[in-house]
Amino acid sequence: MAITSSAKRAIRVSARKRVLNLRRSDTMKDGMKALRKLSEAGNHEGALKALPGVYKAIDKAAKRGVIKKNTAARKKSRLVLFMKKESVKIPVVKVPKVAKAKK
Repeated sequence: MAITSSAKRAIRVSARKRVLNLRRSDTMKDGMKALRKLSEAGNHEGALKALPGVYKAIDKAAKRGVIKKNTAARKKSRLVLFMKKESVKIPVVKVPKVAKAKK
């Protein structure tokens, strides 16, 4: 049990952060499960519409430190591989290259 006031405060802060982290983690996991179910059920259009939202949840979790950056990249990669295996046609978006500034 915490004795000093700073230790008590640290426990309260930790509990608040835990709740927020669990919420972010659950949002990410629920989105991934829903995307997999849509893809397995053959609802490819629904899966494609849900993909940006799942990406956003994964990126937010990585940004906030709930998961690591490479873990987020791996999760996104595996989701796309799963969708391709389920024969979902994923449109490729080409990003224009930015010209480097001369020194």
